Amino acid sequence: MSQALLKTCVGISRHTALTVGRSMSVPQISSTCLYHNKVIDHYENPRNVGSLDKNDQSVGTGLVGAPACGDVMKLQIKVDEEGRIVDAKFKTFGCGSAIASSSLATEWIKGKKLDEAAKIKNTDIAKELSLPPVKLHCSMLAEDAIRAALHDYKTKKEAKA
Repeated sequence: MSQALLKTCVGISRHTALTVGRSMSVPQISSTCLYHNKVIDHYENPRNVGSLDKNDQSVGTGLVGAPACGDVMKLQIKVDEEGRIVDAKFKTFGCGSAIASSSLATEWIKGKKLDEAAKIKNTDIAKELSLPPVKLHCSMLAEDAIRAALHDYKTKKEAKA
């Protein structure tokens, strides 16, 4: 169990409650599920949380969401004159896997050229974090956020020219 840690998750157990002088069994929420230690690390110690100035011409902003689960991810990049990503920030409203995917994505894109950052795939993020199939949408959101930030930056650059 060195590769994973146990965390509390939603499940059903039994709890006794008193109702009008009678005892009855009532379902309670508590159970256990497994999260990979990399997900927990990025969730408990997220990297690059924050915002950049969206009006700065060297900043690209990607804002994406997953209506099915309610996750929303904002990822921003700051690009230097040579086309290298010198900073990246994120803000994510969502589950631990979405936060971990955002955090990892910002770590991976910092220092990369725009075309290198565009090659990052959700499958790479999911593999690195050992995401289960039910959480793959979180890595897809991170890939979409990277692409949206790159697109926003390129659109600003073209409009300036």
